[in-house]
Amino acid sequence: MTLLDGRKVSNDIKNEIASEVDQMRARGEKVPHLAAVIVGNDGASLTYVASKVKACERVGFESTMVRLPHTTSELELLQKIKELNTNESIDGFIIQLPLPPQINTQKVLMTVDPSKDVDGFHPENFGKMALDMSTFIPATPFGILELLERYKVETNGKHTVVIGRSHIVGRPMSILMGRKGWPGNSTVTLTHSHTKNIEEITVQADIIISALGVPNFLKAEMVKDGAVIIDVGITRVPDDNHPKGYVITGDVDFENVSKKASFITPVPGGVGPMTIAMLLKNTLIAREQRKNKD
Repeated sequence: MTLLDGRKVSNDIKNEIASEVDQMRARGEKVPHLAAVIVGNDGASLTYVASKVKACERVGFESTMVRLPHTTSELELLQKIKELNTNESIDGFIIQLPLPPQINTQKVLMTVDPSKDVDGFHPENFGKMALDMSTFIPATPFGILELLERYKVETNGKHTVVIGRSHIVGRPMSILMGRKGWPGNSTVTLTHSHTKNIEEITVQADIIISALGVPNFLKAEMVKDGAVIIDVGITRVPDDNHPKGYVITGDVDFENVSKKASFITPVPGGVGPMTIAMLLKNTLIAREQRKNKD
């Protein structure tokens, strides 16, 4: 069994990006600038955005954090997005989700300039991805592809089962794993909460990508020997014995499934660190594209 070490790979990617930024600076070029918009005081969101800002510092990017109160109206947020769209110094920006209930998330994401949409959530970018065109791939799926590639995991002709159909992970992964090229060229089954007898499907899978958000959902008896397991789930499970009062748990019963898997991602330390690394990669790509337009 090989551990797909997201911490190590994300670190490698950050070092590669930092090297490119050093070269840009040496040539007197503008370095990439990433902005993050956060509405409200959600603890998990604040922590996540702070880690993105820290990652920007690490690779030499400029970063801007736009904090708005939870009472912000939809109109006020849309106005802020339009300002970011036209701000020439900013190469890419993200809207941290979830947004407060008074704001229509889809309307907000539609307002982001697709050329600055480094999260890859805009329908234009999603459509391009589905058509195998060059575009921003959502950071988590992008990170999974990078892990498969760097560990030389064979996907050609394999049966990939994706559990979960979110727009952020499940659905894009089902498209990407079925695309021409590598990683890809696999036969994909997309499963979800309405799928009947899901264990009959997962036990046939060569590759399982689980993005359900249900702790320890995938058991050893649902997996065949030698399967590749990608665990995207990340749930805080209360634990009185832990200093923080909780433990981070994935969708996969790691202890037992890892005994059967050929490759598996841990939680934490698997897909999670890759997400921020690939967000930085998308921002670097955005900067290169804007430079070519100048």
